[in-house]
Amino acid sequence: MFRFSEISLDREPPQPGLKKLLDQVRDLIRMKHYSYRTEETYVQWIRRHILFYDKCHPNEMGVPEIEAFLTHLAVQQNVAAATQNQALSV
Repeated sequence: MFRFSEISLDREPPQPGLKKLLDQVRDLIRMKHYSYRTEETYVQWIRRHILFYDKCHPNEMGVPEIEAFLTHLAVQQNVAAATQNQALSV
């Protein structure tokens, strides 16, 4: 399973040679030999979560923000429980 703890979440501006968060996510997923479709799905969920909080960095978010995002998916987006579980597993 993919874990954010395996990625550098520094809030510093990107320096030459350092990759952006989603590029780091892609690299880690590829290193774990996940399928391309899984990679795209994980990146999509991470992107949606970040955009839900007006581009707030994941390092600045915790359990309450995750719960609020999942509640938003259930209430406003009417997504199925399986879809919420998929978003949570990322």
